[in-house]
Amino acid sequence: MRQKILVTGGGGYIGSHCVVELIEAGYHPVVIDNFSNAVREGDVPESLRRIEKFLNTQIEFHELDLLDKPGLEKIFKKHSFHAVMHFAGLKAVGESVEQPLRYYRVNLTGTINLLEVMQSHGVRNLVFSSSATVYGDPQKLPIDEQHPVGGCTNPYGKTKYFIEEMIRDQCTAEKDWNAVLLRYFNPIGAHISGQIGEDPQGIPNNLLPYVAQVAVGRRKHLNVFGNDYSTPDGTGVRDYIHVVDLAKGHIAAIRKLKDNCGCKVYNLGTGTGYSVLQMVNAMEKASDRKIAYQIAPRRNGDVASCYADSTLAEKELGWKAEYGLERMCEDLWRWQSQNPTGFINGTQS
Repeated sequence: MRQKILVTGGGGYIGSHCVVELIEAGYHPVVIDNFSNAVREGDVPESLRRIEKFLNTQIEFHELDLLDKPGLEKIFKKHSFHAVMHFAGLKAVGESVEQPLRYYRVNLTGTINLLEVMQSHGVRNLVFSSSATVYGDPQKLPIDEQHPVGGCTNPYGKTKYFIEEMIRDQCTAEKDWNAVLLRYFNPIGAHISGQIGEDPQGIPNNLLPYVAQVAVGRRKHLNVFGNDYSTPDGTGVRDYIHVVDLAKGHIAAIRKLKDNCGCKVYNLGTGTGYSVLQMVNAMEKASDRKIAYQIAPRRNGDVASCYADSTLAEKELGWKAEYGLERMCEDLWRWQSQNPTGFINGTQS
């Protein structure tokens, strides 16, 4: 019997790529999503419908919000889960500054419901989708897992930090719990098939989807927020990681749970920082198109530079990012050029 993994938020960008890797690694994912970051096709996310097609498989899906605790109970009664991969949550930094209470309610209450239902059904293994935002403004670079956390610059980052603390406390209280907290840097790229990728609803909050939409003609120009940071070209520097590398990191984390590892934390990044303008140039090369941009004021909550030291993940998980910047941009452009308007009305049948 293949081990069943509950994937919360599995219709979204990172969740759907992890579903692919789970299936390919021989697991049986059961997906829940409330469509806040997933595009609907009938009763299922379009991302999952496409995965079913290119992997020639069937994926069990339930439309569910984690705030619906009775609904969650029903799914746990129906299945015996080996572990939970928890992606579901609101994730836009700027929006979290404007709507902090909504972010705390959805992200924290949803996670508390999930942990309580896991507890009552004897499911003790968890992989949590955390973020490098828990580090706040970096005190040193590259950032390793020993870097202080909690000085977050926005409510979104604080929700990730608070959830980490909740999981850590639960693992301390009940010794048979195992959790791997994965702190992502900046996921970009898409599956090599060009069938699934990042499809932001509304105006993209992240750099690369926005750049890709400018390249494909959906947006006139990119706003570069700040060119007066103390970085080589004045624009913000980030560690970008291919979403497939990131997804493979989750498979390594699931395997780590078998060691009865307690609560572990790992950075998932490449260790290399690229500036906004370097990313624009890389996407111009991948798409063979000029990308118009304008300099705009800095955004609240943004830091100048942020990149990872991921040697601990390599040492303890046997995981290392394989794909470089060129491949990330090529895969992103394949997805965007084949699906100029995203999942809806994409050219793929």
